[in-house]
Amino acid sequence: MKQFTAVIEKCSDTGLYVGYVPGFSGAHSQAESLDELHENLKEVVAMLMEDGEPNLESEFVGTQTLSTDNE
Repeated sequence: MKQFTAVIEKCSDTGLYVGYVPGFSGAHSQAESLDELHENLKEVVAMLMEDGEPNLESEFVGTQTLSTDNE
């Protein structure tokens, strides 16, 4: 079983959850709920994996919180 990390965001315009696997071309989807998005991403990745193991262009490392000095 292969595991991938998906990045999830919520679109402020549509209210939809949007997810993608960094570096995995074509591995993205959207949905109204996180559960639906999870299933959608699993289906997309499974479909893409039918063509063989992906050559990931990048690797998810993490997030950082930034603050600015706006006085």
